[in-house]
Amino acid sequence: MSSLPDLHAIANAFNLHGEFLSAAPYGSGHINHTVFKNLPALMENVQRVTAHLAGKVAAESDCSRRGLTLIATREGGWWHQDGLGNFWRVYIFIEGARTYDTAESETQAYEAARAFGRFQHWLADLPAPRLHETIPDFHNTPARVKALEQAVTADVVNRALQSKAEIEFVLQRKSWTNRVAKASLPERVTHNDTKLNNVMLDDATGTGICVIDLDTVMPGLVLYDFGDMVRTVTTPAKEDERDLSKVVMRFPMFAALARGYLESAGGFLTAGERQHLAFSGKLITLEIGIRFLTDFLAGDTYFKVHREGHNLDRSRAQFRLVESIEQQEEQMCRYIEELNIAS
Repeated sequence: MSSLPDLHAIANAFNLHGEFLSAAPYGSGHINHTVFKNLPALMENVQRVTAHLAGKVAAESDCSRRGLTLIATREGGWWHQDGLGNFWRVYIFIEGARTYDTAESETQAYEAARAFGRFQHWLADLPAPRLHETIPDFHNTPARVKALEQAVTADVVNRALQSKAEIEFVLQRKSWTNRVAKASLPERVTHNDTKLNNVMLDDATGTGICVIDLDTVMPGLVLYDFGDMVRTVTTPAKEDERDLSKVVMRFPMFAALARGYLESAGGFLTAGERQHLAFSGKLITLEIGIRFLTDFLAGDTYFKVHREGHNLDRSRAQFRLVESIEQQEEQMCRYIEELNIAS
């Protein structure tokens, strides 16, 4: 039987007031725990970003709720490694706010997008040096396509035939997967995991107050963040939905995202970034579907799975959403153009 961490001793390693009583897992997610290979570099990113954001909101009355606040260890560091080799950190808990896994209204979509856009805007002047890439090539779509092709060729667990239709779906769209890579867009500090549940919404006002889960904050393109918002917020279906008739891109939700995002981020975006916003939803949705499909072919080594064919189900849901976006893409582009003209 493996040893369990001593949570009381871990809590005592941090500069906390009060007595440790109990602890339990909090939040959700399905990436395996071994994804991040360089925890000190990750924590250096998090510390720099949280400190910079704290400076941006210092004058606000509720500044402690506008960003995550790290608690230092008693030794003056920002993370603790226990005797089992596990890494730990502590944030101040933000009260009076919560996250939502699915958008219940266009207002929630608008507020989440506005919060992520504000997050990018505030980090646009983060001083050098460049942040570490906690997951290299995380949103490098051409590299993801190449990895899929390699997984198809290797077919280590004999699943290529089972996923033939999904593989063909990707290959039919390969020609535009490098469009963003060729657009010469500026590198920004981006969140890279802009699900709705990574924004805390105020219980009383519904306002998006704090962006959380900063492990993937690193250099990237703004399109990564907006595209992932489109992927995760506009559909009412779960990411692993088996009933594909439920997977649809709801245009009113897209419009709310676009309004909120451009309201807070529009002031620093280039014309090229604005031009590709509508396209980014299709691109990132395809990319995530490719990642699920690649992991299925490789034997489910990256994402946690809870049933047979789970990653294949996930890829099918993403690809159905790509189709729904494609059916509405012209309308999405026109709407972005109208917002750009109006701003």
